Amino acid sequence: MTETKIDEYIAEIEKYLRRIDHTIRKKGREIIIEANITIPQFQALQILIHNENLTIGELSQKMALACSTITDLIDRMEKTELVIRRRSEKDKRVVIVEVLPKGHDILEKVLKKRRAYLKGMMSEYNLENMDILRHQLETLYEAIGSE
Repeated sequence: MTETKIDEYIAEIEKYLRRIDHTIRKKGREIIIEANITIPQFQALQILIHNENLTIGELSQKMALACSTITDLIDRMEKTELVIRRRSEKDKRVVIVEVLPKGHDILEKVLKKRRAYLKGMMSEYNLENMDILRHQLETLYEAIGSE
């Protein structure tokens, strides 16, 4: 395969991955709006649930936002009972942000809606094709690595 053809395929793969991601996220946002939270709050929930026991500074780094912005975000999330701040048991000077049950519920509802949408869109796929796609995406993810 020529280098030019490889570049064309890579451009198309990236384009379709981006479009698929956008469409699935858009479906999930319907629940986010119903739950009366903002996109940054939802993103913070995802990061906090995936990476337990983060400080505001660590969350700030993962979201690429200033600590003051994250502090304001967490303040609003505490008021709506999505998260709570607690002192680390190892070091009482360290404050950890913990997701409360309401935050977990919202995340799960959004993920369920996204999965249901994707399941509907893939209803014509047979199990073998789903497994092939799943394996190829897994291989790509492993090659890219996680952050």
